[in-house]
Amino acid sequence: MPHPKLCYNAKLDYSFTEPPSYKVASQYPKWCKAMDAEFQALQRQQTWSLVPAPPNVNLVGCKWVYKLKLNSDGSISRYKARLVAKGFHQQARIDFHETFSPVIKPATMRFILAIAISCNWSLRQLDFSNAFLHGYLKEDVYMQ
Repeated sequence: MPHPKLCYNAKLDYSFTEPPSYKVASQYPKWCKAMDAEFQALQRQQTWSLVPAPPNVNLVGCKWVYKLKLNSDGSISRYKARLVAKGFHQQARIDFHETFSPVIKPATMRFILAIAISCNWSLRQLDFSNAFLHGYLKEDVYMQ
């Protein structure tokens, strides 16, 4: 006679780890507070206008992304939620004509850190709660 299979049902506490989806995050007050802070910041910046979708336009999806910010001792500093567009839904020459992302190269960062260390400068890390690249779009982009 075969032995019965043992099954374990583990339930993660997403108060201490990053949730995989909105459905999960919406069950935790700290993540709800983080999502609300992001939404309020987007509203203050007038990032979008709420309009009905015109027919025959490409609708770009969006999703929530969650990140725990930790202190140097590993304790939780804050809960961070970002509403991001699914840019891979965009179509060339319809939703955009060119792409540009101002990022810093790792070699540049190492160079700056080397100068700071050799000059005995103190280093600090900054984390902006909400930052926007202010650019003007030539195209209308519709996000759902």
